[in-house]
Amino acid sequence: MKLTKKQAQAIADRDERLARAKAKQKTNVVDMIIAYESGELNDNETLELFSNLIKSGQAWRLQGHYGRTARAIIEAGYISEDGEILEVI
Repeated sequence: MKLTKKQAQAIADRDERLARAKAKQKTNVVDMIIAYESGELNDNETLELFSNLIKSGQAWRLQGHYGRTARAIIEAGYISEDGEILEVI
């Protein structure tokens, strides 16, 4: 099936939007990690950060503190194994 120029442009535009959103998300996670390590996040922002890290699998690939903290937050019942926030603080 051959795409029209309009269809091809729509797909290219969508791909570009997705790439920008993914880059922005990475920046947000990096910014949140920096804020976390600087002690600038409140409890709910910390849950949001660890939720994102668990969902992406990064919690288990970063330095050990992140995996241990993620596990403790899961075991405390604040976040599920798949990263969903279950209870806000």
